[in-house]
Amino acid sequence: MDGDQVVIRISDSGTGIPDHVRGKIFDPFFTTKDVGRGTGQGLPLARAVVREAHGGSLTVRSEPGAGSTFTVRLPIDGAPVPAGA
Repeated sequence: MDGDQVVIRISDSGTGIPDHVRGKIFDPFFTTKDVGRGTGQGLPLARAVVREAHGGSLTVRSEPGAGSTFTVRLPIDGAPVPAGA
């Protein structure tokens, strides 16, 4: 827990995400995989669900050669309810 948020971190010790790619990984249809091996929808959909449905955030920190850490932050009280809902 961090204040009024729950924080979940997922890390690996892989090759990391190169700087020129990192800014695009949450873009729809962006993939570094060969044609037919990925749609580029996983991270954009995950971020959209975390943000829009739960009012949270999904971010990444990565160091080439040292791995990556994805951080999910979710408000304890849930997403704000839109006016008129």
